[in-house]
Amino acid sequence: MQDKKKKLQFYKKKKPLISEDDKIQRLTGAYNDIDVSKVTLFKDLPLSEYTKKGLSENKYYKMTEIQRQTIAFSLQGCDILGAAKTGSGKTLAFLIPALERLYCKKWSRDLDNVGILIITPTRELAYQIFETLRKVGVHHNFSAGLIIGGKDLKFERKRMDQCSIVICTPGRLLQHMDENPLFDCTNLQMLVLDEADRCLDLGFQQTLNSIIENLPPQRQTLLFSATQTTSVKDLARLSLKNPKFISVHEKEQHSTPEGLRQSYVVCELHEKLNMLWSFIKSHLKMKILIFMSSCKQVKYIYELFCRLRPGTSLLALYGSLHQMRRMKIYDEFHRKERVILFATDIAARGLDFPAVNWVVQMDCPENANEYIHRAGRTARFNKKGESLLVLLPSEKPFLEQLEQKKIPIKEIQINTNKMTSIQRSVEAALARDANLKETAQRAFVAYVKSVFLMKNKEVFNVHALDTNAYARSLGLAMPPRIRFLQRIKKESSDQSEEVKVECLLADARAKTEVESEDDSKAFSKADEFQLDSDVNKRKLRQDLTKEVYKFYDSGSESDEDFMSIKRRNHELEDEIEKLVPDPPSNDQSSKKKKPITKASLAKKILHKKIIPNKKIVFDDDGQVITNPARERVTEAGLEYEASNEGGLNIDQAVAVMKEEDLVDKKLFRDKIRAKRLKEKAKAKKAEVEEVDDFGESESDDGPDLSTLPDPDKLYGPKGDSDEDENSDYSNDDDDSDRKYPESGSSDEESNDSDDIHISAKDLEEFYGSQKRKLEAATSKNMKRRKKVDPNVEFEPMDTGLSLTEDEELALKFLRSKR
Repeated sequence: MQDKKKKLQFYKKKKPLISEDDKIQRLTGAYNDIDVSKVTLFKDLPLSEYTKKGLSENKYYKMTEIQRQTIAFSLQGCDILGAAKTGSGKTLAFLIPALERLYCKKWSRDLDNVGILIITPTRELAYQIFETLRKVGVHHNFSAGLIIGGKDLKFERKRMDQCSIVICTPGRLLQHMDENPLFDCTNLQMLVLDEADRCLDLGFQQTLNSIIENLPPQRQTLLFSATQTTSVKDLARLSLKNPKFISVHEKEQHSTPEGLRQSYVVCELHEKLNMLWSFIKSHLKMKILIFMSSCKQVKYIYELFCRLRPGTSLLALYGSLHQMRRMKIYDEFHRKERVILFATDIAARGLDFPAVNWVVQMDCPENANEYIHRAGRTARFNKKGESLLVLLPSEKPFLEQLEQKKIPIKEIQINTNKMTSIQRSVEAALARDANLKETAQRAFVAYVKSVFLMKNKEVFNVHALDTNAYARSLGLAMPPRIRFLQRIKKESSDQSEEVKVECLLADARAKTEVESEDDSKAFSKADEFQLDSDVNKRKLRQDLTKEVYKFYDSGSESDEDFMSIKRRNHELEDEIEKLVPDPPSNDQSSKKKKPITKASLAKKILHKKIIPNKKIVFDDDGQVITNPARERVTEAGLEYEASNEGGLNIDQAVAVMKEEDLVDKKLFRDKIRAKRLKEKAKAKKAEVEEVDDFGESESDDGPDLSTLPDPDKLYGPKGDSDEDENSDYSNDDDDSDRKYPESGSSDEESNDSDDIHISAKDLEEFYGSQKRKLEAATSKNMKRRKKVDPNVEFEPMDTGLSLTEDEELALKFLRSKR
């Protein structure tokens, strides 16, 4: 019984459950009671339990100054213009009111469309805001979408109607507004512009105007930036209603964080690369962010330093990279402690990189606001950091802008003893890699172009750059062509020439006005001179032309110009012609000339009987060459074309076509016949060439006898007739009556003869020379025919003579050589 009584008392003391509507009503009622001067912690604000739980889990307890002063007005529904130093917590200043606004409206991702729209200028900043929203709003029942360029458009298109909070860049958002029927922002509750001054400038002006036209006018608008815009024109575009301008650091002494140590160095353009290399080598154990003005510069320096290997991790972040690669580089630089990041201005705004030691601005920023955003990547949340600005001697006037923005900066000197020259290494790297050389050329042109496009010409003077020395410092032997500068110089020279001509014309007119009374050949003003005929007008134009040309030729009658050609300036004569009025016309009834139209030109062509698209070919004698395939050659066809009768005579046309067909068939047969004759001639020529291959050419000494059969085998040994014919060999040195042995005698008879004695050595030399000659002729014939196996050995040719006759022949050759 006592236990039951205790339970009843417990249930009586327990507080009744509070509904969701009652909680929302209590929160909205407490918004107007917030005392900004006393509230310092997030738990002291009238926020939902889900928001407080997300803040405490991520260790967000104490509010910063911008958060404390803006969250209260944002919860009350006021439009906000928030300005604070970099790293002061502006992201939570608009995320917390956005979550509370949807919570109080009982927003559902299944029933409602887009309620909060957050626009940022860069993809990396949008990604960072999205990650912060995931941490803080993890317990809310809302859906959020990251809509940026470079991601899958089809994936985003299917899920746009399910997103309660959209974090996006201007270009991709406008694309969904124009192309995606699922995107609906008619119930939009809040519009947030982070880095508002960048979103509202000329780069995004047209895009943002188109976005604002599609948004409902009844909405809350929040603008946040470190350099907030106060332009009435920009605020009018956003339709703000009594906005609260909150600048928490407006009255402070400096516009940059107190823990930021700022310095600048003056360096020549061609020494920048050596200075950067020396700086990196002396800070290898630090986290450094290096800013450059163009993507091509970042790409070249990154690739070059990767080849030179300074001894630390290198990363590059620029706009032309793929989006997934950019996000990976962002996460890697966020995670590492010792790393160098080369980046363009896409990393200058809003990005919260932890523990950045140095921010180096290798190229001068466009204005002081851009300098503040770049330098603000370090010394965040009351931490310390250092910033270095590299200026050219011609860019020193930029320091005046920094003084006006209350930026404390001091000059430091470069220690020349620690400077390292990498000129030879850079040139060697470019010589080895042609692609790297092209990248260097593009980087050179991109830098010069970026300087030329800057608005402040007092600071950025492209003509003060030593382009030759800068090109050599990048490893280039010759500076690349800068086409846009050449074009601008040409245009300026043309304009100066026009001004010169106008001045000369003015001087000529003034001179004629002064000398009109004294000089009989002079003339008065053109508008006061009365001309009665075309002759007087022509004379006046000639006189004025001579007078103006005197101004051109004055002082040029020297010996150097004796052989120079005097050319006429036709443009100047056109200007002179404008000065001379047309003679008054006596015929008052003359009509104005009608404009020439296409119809009138066509009529003129028809009257002249000009046949368009007609080609006439002539031979060497000047006769027209007719093409039977395109022109009619029969008499009936020529008569048909010459007839001027209107309409089409079918019977006559059929008859003409029959005759033309006969001609075409004949031409076709002749063509086939000529083709066959050509093929036969070609085959006959091939046969002749094949036969010629077996014999000697005309350049050879004689026919190739090695291919003939042995006559002794075919006809037997030679008879008496052959012996008689070959028995008359004689020796010039001996008596003419001496007789040699007959060819039919035996070897013994030849050896017993006392008339001739031949040694074996002479015979061996003779037969050896004959064998070599035969082998040379045989190999030559084999190479020409290409049918005989070169490995086959040939025996010496049998001449058909007896041994005695061969010896006599050898003796004769030997004596002739003596």
